[in-house]
Amino acid sequence: MLDKRRHPRRVVRLAVAFQMGDGPRVDAFSRDLSIGGMFIVTDKPAPFNASVNLFMQLPGVKQEVMVKATVRWTEPDGMGVQFGLMGARETHAMMQLLTGAPPSIR
Repeated sequence: MLDKRRHPRRVVRLAVAFQMGDGPRVDAFSRDLSIGGMFIVTDKPAPFNASVNLFMQLPGVKQEVMVKATVRWTEPDGMGVQFGLMGARETHAMMQLLTGAPPSIR
């Protein structure tokens, strides 16, 4: 299968929750992560092209972070999502997670 990803992925297990609209919040975890998206392991994947809000704790950020994302593909055990626009703080924390750098203190 041809890999169409724009950004390299790294195996990162991160607790994450997602929510579609006003629906219930679903707890899950990431299998891998890139600056552009992640695979979320869940037995309740959102449908293809759905907009979801992701909730996660990132290094160096005290409060839970919410990131908008779009479901790009699904499998029986989860879904691949593409992140929407992130703020500078979230992008910086995500890069630290991907590079293994220690979190900065803010």
